[in-house]
Amino acid sequence: MIENRQLIVLMHLAQLLDLLTGVGGLIVPLVIWSVKKEEVYQLDRHGKQIINFQLSMILYSLIAIPVVFLLGFGFLIAVGLLCLVYPIVNALRASSGQDAIYPFSIRFLK
Repeated sequence: MIENRQLIVLMHLAQLLDLLTGVGGLIVPLVIWSVKKEEVYQLDRHGKQIINFQLSMILYSLIAIPVVFLLGFGFLIAVGLLCLVYPIVNALRASSGQDAIYPFSIRFLK
């Protein structure tokens, strides 16, 4: 296995595509993870964390739609901020060799 921190950082930052395209933030890391998980050291662990986070944020966004009618836009704004802040924070953590931390993630992949 080779160590490729740049690829792991790219996977974390690719989640920001959600803010531009709406769907790229899940697809790009999923493709990179599925192709390179056996070749790159720690990519499997980071990839699973990213996919779990993205699936969790999609679920929370779907839940936020009816909540908007009851409580306003606060929950939806919070989900959006999580989607913006944590990929950047974890890209910085990955570049220094630290583990990623994604709070509020449901563990779909273990």
